[in-house]
Amino acid sequence: MTKIKVIIPAYNEGDSIANVVNDIPDIVEEVIVVNNNSSDATEINARNAGATVLRENRKGYGYACLKGMEHVANQEEKPDIIVFLDGDYSDYPEQLLELIEPIEKENIDMVIGARSAAFREKGAMTPQQVFGNWLATTLMKWIYGAKFTDLGPFRAIKYDKLLAINMQDKTYGWTVEMQIKALKQKFTYCEIPMKYRKRIGVSKVSGTVKGTIMAGYKIIMLIFKYSIR
Repeated sequence: MTKIKVIIPAYNEGDSIANVVNDIPDIVEEVIVVNNNSSDATEINARNAGATVLRENRKGYGYACLKGMEHVANQEEKPDIIVFLDGDYSDYPEQLLELIEPIEKENIDMVIGARSAAFREKGAMTPQQVFGNWLATTLMKWIYGAKFTDLGPFRAIKYDKLLAINMQDKTYGWTVEMQIKALKQKFTYCEIPMKYRKRIGVSKVSGTVKGTIMAGYKIIMLIFKYSIR
């Protein structure tokens, strides 16, 4: 049976995290919530929902994801697949079964859950998010020949492939770093259109002008950085 672990970085997602954990299919062996220096009930609510809870006090999406990976690396039994998922309940965790299907049935290395406009609740993504995704994926197409349409955080990757790409980014560039490195190492990949709804609470990135600018800058810089390596 395929061994699957889910890593959820979470910063002040106390109102949503239990919903996310509870909706993850039972096929998942372990749900790992990384409390990224939250000041609310994220940690206790995640633990009460049955998740393994880790603490990462250095703020940053990548820091939290790396903390989850470190936890997995220290375990004796390694998973076959790692799924990354946000803690804001904007994705539909039950769609994890669809997300991992290309890996299980077609031996695909990485699958991105694409926040397709056709299945996206109105207002679920801000105009700057939509534009940022378009710009980033267009640059990746021009530079790397990529076929991505989204940098969606709901994604699945074979565990050995995740280790092979040696993830480094600590903040906003986590998703694009993974996709670029997968391209450079010629991993097989695909996208699965996913439903997407308005998040619970306010986004820590797209919900602020500073967060939007910083994330956009970091993503574009990473795209060009890896193009010259």
